[in-house]
Amino acid sequence: MGTVSNALSLLGFFNLQRPEIGLSDLARLSGMNKATVYRHMSELALRGFVEKSHGGTSYRLGPEVLRLASLREAAVPLLSVAREMLARLSAATHETSHMSVVQGMRLNAIAHHYSTRHGTRVTMEDAEVLSFHGTASGLAILAFSEAAFVDAVLARPLPVHTPHTETDPDRIRARLRGIRASGVAQSVGGFEADVHSLAVPIFGPDRCPTGALAVAVPVARMSDALARRAQAELTACAADLTRRIGGFAPETLPLQDTSARSEMTG
Repeated sequence: MGTVSNALSLLGFFNLQRPEIGLSDLARLSGMNKATVYRHMSELALRGFVEKSHGGTSYRLGPEVLRLASLREAAVPLLSVAREMLARLSAATHETSHMSVVQGMRLNAIAHHYSTRHGTRVTMEDAEVLSFHGTASGLAILAFSEAAFVDAVLARPLPVHTPHTETDPDRIRARLRGIRASGVAQSVGGFEADVHSLAVPIFGPDRCPTGALAVAVPVARMSDALARRAQAELTACAADLTRRIGGFAPETLPLQDTSARSEMTG
């Protein structure tokens, strides 16, 4: 990993639980020594990507991040379209829906929507980091990603999130073959205990997955009828979202609606 990549990788440790991080913690999280982290953070601060907190003992994201986010949203209003799709999913399934995007070797949740139908529901946070191997979203993305990306993900340490997390690369690859055949990934307790999630990939102009849409349901409430409804809605919403962001689905993607395929590949 180059100097620029090392510096930018430090930004990935900021999230809603860690909006401010001290130098020692950044060194611990990144595995870099403190002198290297200090040099990278000083350069990032000079460019406005981070800034010192009021106490001066920790760092937080700087205004340049907001500027770039605004430019991205103006160019490709992904969040606006995604929130529309998530509201549609939650209205149809009466369950929590969420969207995640691939950022390098990370899978980040960027938006979610709750249904008001049930008092008990799956909760999550925007900016939450998901795992590729433990979530339906991650598995949906891996199933349609290039082999080199899958190899790189599965070569890394695969953390155990729950007793049901699959960490054996060979068994994960076998699951990916099934997902490619159906077009929909499922995870039961793989990332959070007692959560059953279904997900489908969304694609960019290069026909590679850029993220995923998912519906997350408490295990006790999942039924065959709900699973079928969620699968149908996810498939339709992913096709619509892919088209609206200028993407194209690969020819190998199974779709229930053949008209959606002609829209997405034509």
